[in-house]
Amino acid sequence: MGWELGPDWTELTQECLLDIFSRLSLEERWTGPMFVCKTWMNGCQDPSLNLVFDLETKFQSLPGSLSCWWSPEFGDKIDSVLRSVVDRSEGGLKEVRIRHCTDSSISYVAERCPNLEVLSVKYCPKVTDDSMLKIALMCPNLKELDISFSYKISCVCVDMVGKNCKNIQTFKRNLMDPAEVMKSVPSNYMEDPSIFLIYGNIDAYVIGKHMHQLKHLELRFSTLSDNGLAQLCEGCLNLEYLDLFGCSKLTNDGVTNSISNLKHLKVIKIPSFPAFTI
Repeated sequence: MGWELGPDWTELTQECLLDIFSRLSLEERWTGPMFVCKTWMNGCQDPSLNLVFDLETKFQSLPGSLSCWWSPEFGDKIDSVLRSVVDRSEGGLKEVRIRHCTDSSISYVAERCPNLEVLSVKYCPKVTDDSMLKIALMCPNLKELDISFSYKISCVCVDMVGKNCKNIQTFKRNLMDPAEVMKSVPSNYMEDPSIFLIYGNIDAYVIGKHMHQLKHLELRFSTLSDNGLAQLCEGCLNLEYLDLFGCSKLTNDGVTNSISNLKHLKVIKIPSFPAFTI
């Protein structure tokens, strides 16, 4: 009995390939179909499959913070991958969730992806105002921004984002738990942590002044005070989610008074101190 040949999967139409590949994760596409044949590689590089670049899920799945993540070499690799996705998207990239990249790749995104809607650059010590100001000026459709734990991004950037990105509904500016800093990151991650002592109230003022459309706000371990929170809440009346965990300068009365006018508020996470209740 002779062998029966199966179907030639390399001859699937482009439409069929895109339908199949769209059901795979980014990692699955990059470690599987891209290496089957040239046709499949070209299919994986189609712009429609490169509108979202999400490495955050992968980072979260790994145990702790690996020391190699903080090396310049790792940052260069992340930059290279992000630039590749930008090129494959042909400027259509809408969502980026990444860590440990640098100004180089974020500037590349800003200059080529005007329709960007989501940007998460957590734990990026090499991302500064230089690239983020470009994002604020060149990506006006931004709806979600997460700059948590990226200490080189200042309140100047927050101000420019607020002024230029009027569609922002989710903003995350979480700082590190001091215990996490000691356990998880290199000692030189923050060259001068004391500079952030002044940022809490400035950030709060800028957010309240410019981000009136905000629905989701996270400011974990911020140094904002009761006065700063009051100014913020006066300008962000549409807030539905507010995370203030670890904000040690806030008081029970201050938080209670500030959120009293937030009629749409559904979830609030308050500082976790023994005498703190709402």
